[in-house]
Formats: sequence, C-alpha cells, structure tokens
Amino acid sequence: MLLSVGAYALVFGWRYAAGFVALMFVHEMGHYLAARRRGLAVGLPSFIPFVGAWVQLKDLPHDAETDAYVGMAGPLLGTAASLACYVLARNENSDWLLAVAYAGLLLNLINLIPILPFDGGRITAVLSPRIWLLGVPAMGGLYWYSPSPMLILIALLAAPQVWKAIRFRRDDPQTADYYRVKPGVRWSYALCYLALAAFLALMVADLHEQIGTPGEAAAAVHPDRAATEDQAPQR
Repeated sequence: MLLSVGAYALVFGWRYAAGFVALMFVHEMGHYLAARRRGLAVGLPSFIPFVGAWVQLKDLPHDAETDAYVGMAGPLLGTAASLACYVLARNENSDWLLAVAYAGLLLNLINLIPILPFDGGRITAVLSPRIWLLGVPAMGGLYWYSPSPMLILIALLAAPQVWKAIRFRRDDPQTADYYRVKPGVRWSYALCYLALAAFLALMVADLHEQIGTPGEAAAAVHPDRAATEDQAPQR
C-alpha cells in the first residue's frame, strides 16, 4: 500500500496519491468486511502500483447470492467514501480532493462492468451469468476510449467467463444449486446494481465536464508532473 502511494506520488503528487490509494483501500475493505460477515476466510487488501488492489477469498462463496453480496459491498463502500471526498472538496474548495473524488467514483463505475473479474460480474451473476455477455461491448468501449495494457490483461482473464456465459444453462445439475436464488432477492440486487451504476455514471459525467480526467486534474494541481490519461490509476 505504501509502495503504491509512493509510485502514484511520483506522477500525481503525494496528496492525490494518498487519497486515491485510501479510496482503493476502503473499496477493498468493503469486500473484506462483507466476506467476514458471511463467514468466509479472506485476506487483507493487497496492492500493486499502477495495477490496483484486491482481497483474496480463501473460502469460495457457496452460492451466487453470497458472491453478489461480497461483490456489491466494495462499490457501495467505495462510492460512499468517494462522495465524502466530493462533499469535503466542495466545502474546502479543494481541486486535488475533487480529483481524488472523481478518480474514486470512476474506479467504482468501471468495477460495475458486468463481467468477471470486475465486481459487476459477481453482482450480475445472481441474475444470470449470461449478462456477462453485455460486459464484452462495455470492455470494448472502455478500451476504445482509453487504451490500456491493463484492459488487455483483464480481457484475457474475462475470456473464459464469456465462454462460461455462452454455455450457461440454469437447469444444469452441476450449477443449479449455486444459482438457485429467490426471485425477490435476485431483483433486489438488480435494482441496487442499476441504481448505483446510474448514479455513478451521472456523477462521473458531471465531474468530467468540470475537471477532465483524474490525471488531468492531478496534473493541474501539480503542473510540474507530466500526467497523461493512460497513466491514470486503475484497479
């Protein structure tokens, strides 16, 4: 975590780096706390600079609802922390903190792309893994907008999940128990997912109009540091 702060600080300045890494930590702690709440063994967040952060589930969720619960907790807690930064930035008229809030909101929005290994893939699986097929054009659009080697790596990780989605059958005896979720529970996750995605999209679009990309905003605060869009931190 400290190495990530140091690495981001070299590009974006220490305040932005500390704020962004803190938001990643809060996001991952959402997963950690949710997993512990469901009785799953889980490791503390791990960080790799310019790659992101994650928590390792040592026990696999025993059903799709548990997986969705753990997956949803990260974006929810991460969004709440990003909104706290946004409110504080407005109150204090702080450009760097506003850039941190934008980066956090964007991070959580990207993580809602409905395909594994993103959190959105875990959440939408409670409805049907076939929804992962919608993540393919979303990934393509994200790469077209902001090409990144990390997105290529994520696409490679997602490829087996796309094949799994194509072959998915709800009556398959090998997976029927895992995906057996009450309709009311299933649709409550769907509504929460759609509401959170819509809210994040509106917030990101509004802040993008005001300050540009997170990297551009950080560079404006620290003009002596060259920061381009493809250097913006991603999960």
